[in-house]
Order: sequence, then C-alpha cells, then structure tokens
Amino acid sequence: MRCKQFIIVSLAGVVLAASLASCGGAVPASSAAASSVASSVVASSAVAEAALPDGVYTADFETDSSMFHPNEACNGKGTLTVENGVMTFHVSLASKKIVNLYPGLAADAEANKTAWLIPTVDTVTYADGTTEEVYGYDIPVEALDTDFQLALLGTKGKWYDHIVSVRNAEPKTEQAVETPADGAYTAAVVLEGGSGRATVESPAALTVAEGKMTATIVWSSPNYDYMIVDGEKYLPTNTEGNSTFEIPVAALGTPLAVTADTVAMSKPHEIEYTLTFTLE
Repeated sequence: MRCKQFIIVSLAGVVLAASLASCGGAVPASSAAASSVASSVVASSAVAEAALPDGVYTADFETDSSMFHPNEACNGKGTLTVENGVMTFHVSLASKKIVNLYPGLAADAEANKTAWLIPTVDTVTYADGTTEEVYGYDIPVEALDTDFQLALLGTKGKWYDHIVSVRNAEPKTEQAVETPADGAYTAAVVLEGGSGRATVESPAALTVAEGKMTATIVWSSPNYDYMIVDGEKYLPTNTEGNSTFEIPVAALGTPLAVTADTVAMSKPHEIEYTLTFTLE
C-alpha cells in the first residue's frame, strides 16, 4: 500500500512540475528529482508486469526479411523458454544457409565471436510427412513484443543486419491427436535414431480396432529378429524378405520409442529408434 501511495504522490509532483513549466515558472530541483524517481518507478513496474512466469511458451518470430524466417513446418512460430526469469527463444529456420547469428549489429560481430549463436540441427516434418534437417537457434530475448537487432552470417561469409521480434507468447500445450475410427489406414512414418543406414517403408499400413492402433513396419533389411515396444517383445510376421513387424502405436504425431535387434553384425545388437506416424 505504501508503494502505491508513493507512486501517486510522485506522479502528482510530476503533474505540478509540468504545470509550472508550462506557465513559464522554473521547476525546482526537488520537483525534477521527484519526476525522475516517479518515471523510474513506473518503468520498473511496467517491466515487472510484462515478465512471464517460468515455463514453456509458443511465440511468433517476426523479421524484416522474407529470406529470414521460421521453417514453413513451424507456422511462423518457435518455442520460448523462461527459466529464472531469463527468456530464450528457439526457432527452426528454413535451411542450413544461415551458419551463425549474433545478438547485435553486424559491424560488431567479428569482434565478439564468443557471443555468436551456434546452430542446432533440427529435424522438421512437413505436411506431406517428409522430413528435413535444418539449422535452429537459441536466441536470448530481453523483452517480448519489442524489436531488437539480430545479425546473421550466410554461407558466403558476410554478416547482415536484421530487426526481429518475439511476439504473442502463449503457454505451450501438448496437442493431443485423436485416435481415428476403427478401420484401415495408411500413415507416413518418420524413423530417427541408429546409424541412419536403416529405413522403414513409408507409408505404412495402420489398423485401428476397438480404438487401438497397430502399424505394420517393414524394414529395409531382413536382419531384424525382434522389436521391443513399451517393454513388450514383438517377433517378425514373415520368414522371407525384409523384416516385418506389427507393433502397437500409442499416439499419432508423437515419437514412439522402439528397440530393434539386428543380427547383421558379428553378434546381435539392440538399436534405439523412434517412429512417428502421421495419417495420410
């Protein structure tokens, strides 16, 4: 309560001082000091009110260039993380052509290499089920809904100035994908993990019976002798050709952790993968 009274009194002093000045009167030094303090208190209060609680949010990433934007699979958005009041925004870009970012002006980038933002390798999934590896960045954010300088380094070794902002932050919620009605479907399958040499056929057959989904997984090799899904072991459904399994699918659009055992090496070897299913 005392803080509120102080602000009101201080603001009253500011109004009085402004009135005196407009009438041609001199503003006393004490009034000028009160004006400065009041402005500082109001500004600090605004910052405190604008701060987000710790958590994870989705937010829009806006830039001044059509060549510098989030990947189309991300719908113009990225992920804002607030931890101990510090905000960091992660955005997946359109390709790997932006090799570094610098939070500031291009002219200052070379002198501050330790402040360069190093890319992550992100895998994005497009609407047709295809995937691509692109660069992503963790960008420090001092204030939301406010323009700030962010320089980028292209593949030709030149820095470019850009103005960007992070806007419209909303708490991030997991979007549940409903199980389709009982029936037979095809689903695009994204395989991640392992050495990258193995693949699975996509699309895959997906069957829904009594609300439970089962996918038919056909590997690119005949050397897988079992799979483990959610602690259960599944054996191949075929004896010739590439290894084929029928496994349960807990949810669409969510990576499913699986283990596949291969006998292609000198001794059997279990390999960890994830499979993500999207209805076509």
